[in-house]
Amino acid sequence: MEDRDFEGSAELLRAIAHPVRLQILCAIKDEHAVSEIEDITGIAQPGLSQQLAILRKADLVITRRHGKQIFYQVDSERLLGASEMLDALAGTATERRIDRHTSRIHSGGGAATFARVFR
Repeated sequence: MEDRDFEGSAELLRAIAHPVRLQILCAIKDEHAVSEIEDITGIAQPGLSQQLAILRKADLVITRRHGKQIFYQVDSERLLGASEMLDALAGTATERRIDRHTSRIHSGGGAATFARVFR
């Protein structure tokens, strides 16, 4: 962990650790336009735009423009990095990869990863 960007990691965790932003992230696992995010979450446009800007700054979302609409989706790879850091801190790290076609996370490892022993 000595090569880790602690400042960047802390910024990422601060961005995630806000209830409204966490609600937005949960709503945009699949791609949605801003108006759809507003409908799903019930967060009014001014506040929603402010929180989406923070998520963009933290590189937690992928954006796509189509005409006047902007679509947002969670950046699964960025969140995977946060997850791996927390797993390392908790001592539960396993090898993972993201399936680019389904955006699903697959855990690697062998037989030794099926159980955790507590003493």
